[in-house]
Amino acid sequence: MTIDYDVVIIGGSLAAYHAALAATQLRATVALVEPKGDYGFTHHHTLTEIGKLAQKLNDAASFGIHATHADTSEECNISMAWQEAMLYAQCVASNLKEQHSPAILAASGVDIIVGSGQFQSSPQLAFAVNNRLLRARTYLLASGSRPEIPDIEGLQATGYLTLSNIWQSLQRGTLPKNLVIIGGIPQSIEIAQTLARFGCSVTLVVKHPYVLPNIDPEIAILLQAQLEVEGVRVFTERPVTQVRLIEDKKWIQAGDKAIETDEILVATGQQPNLESLNLATVGVKWHRRSLVVNDKLQTTNHRIYACGDVIGGYDFANIANYEAKIALNNALFFPRLRVDYRFIPWAMFSVPMMAQVGLTETQAKRQFCQDEVLVLRQYFKTVAAAQLRDETTGICKLIVLENGEILGAAILGAEAGELINLIALAMSQKIKIKDLANLSPVYPSFSEILEQAAREWSKQRLNSNIALQEFLEGFFHFRRNWNL
Repeated sequence: MTIDYDVVIIGGSLAAYHAALAATQLRATVALVEPKGDYGFTHHHTLTEIGKLAQKLNDAASFGIHATHADTSEECNISMAWQEAMLYAQCVASNLKEQHSPAILAASGVDIIVGSGQFQSSPQLAFAVNNRLLRARTYLLASGSRPEIPDIEGLQATGYLTLSNIWQSLQRGTLPKNLVIIGGIPQSIEIAQTLARFGCSVTLVVKHPYVLPNIDPEIAILLQAQLEVEGVRVFTERPVTQVRLIEDKKWIQAGDKAIETDEILVATGQQPNLESLNLATVGVKWHRRSLVVNDKLQTTNHRIYACGDVIGGYDFANIANYEAKIALNNALFFPRLRVDYRFIPWAMFSVPMMAQVGLTETQAKRQFCQDEVLVLRQYFKTVAAAQLRDETTGICKLIVLENGEILGAAILGAEAGELINLIALAMSQKIKIKDLANLSPVYPSFSEILEQAAREWSKQRLNSNIALQEFLEGFFHFRRNWNL
């Protein structure tokens, strides 16, 4: 059999681009088949940063900074700010897209093929695209996902926005006065908070007890409270059963609540782009709209690997890139590497940021004896850097065993994304909590909260060890008397 490539990567996702570039750096022959790249996520990350800055400007008076305002209507100012913010976000998206352009990848040695194709098994395994057969030793599926639309009565007839088209839609028009977001996923929370900061009246409707089902409940409650403080109406445990258009207004029936709105954003989840690939013909199975893979990221066809959205889970670029590294190395060399998500952090770009790694408190107490698990809490209001920047809302929770092994962490607060990276590194290198307690971070800095939380471990262990307390009291009593 003639082999044209060491690996053919299928998909226009960022994980596909990173994998293609990594393959060329390893001197492998690689082709990338992409229908098109989607960088829509960049818009809401950029707009979140602009929203944070706008919030700081609104609070400038509390820092002793006063500004004069032009005598124009508030509505006009909001409209101008929105259009300018969208223009800036578009510039950032264009710059990032240029960094991953086909021209740059092609210059690195990647064979770029624009188009949609499908697998074929006869006479041999190949990927057909643009009347061309691509034969490779292995294949990597990184085709990403698209919005999953729930089966809600009247939704299709009424019309709605999704995560894939919301920014294009808002760029062409004006910011709606009222928006209802259906779904509790990280992107829906980020968008709800960002648009609320730009003056939109936002209602977030989720069917779960908390705004996010897979995070620490204590963190989820604090996050919901922050959203509500900023004007986002949050309805939990309210499944949407019906959507109707009445006199040019959209109405949503969420549980026992009827909500009127100008626009609807559906953000309930993603489904992988798999249908057109002809996977059944080459023996690749999927379950509940995600590919079946083993811990080496092989599909049920051992020559086809997968990573990112196509294998399920939240849409996080760092997790997809981690999976791409594992899958690519297994595809190019020997399939020996296995995924291990215990030390991979993820973050949601809310304000304050929420980040998590490893086990939550509930998961740890299910997996281990409750008496073995210690929960170390520290609040951002105790950190000097947080007080200096007036960002005191937040909590850091470390989940550890009595022996000092770190099982996980959940952080809601400023710089949570940077702090969770340190915890993830400590966990991956088996650094114990006592070593974090010996950390001497720069003062003032947000890293202090890790040292403070780590010191709680020694405090809790001492409080639970009566014999050690009595020994220490006796020792110091002896020292005092001996010195006399």
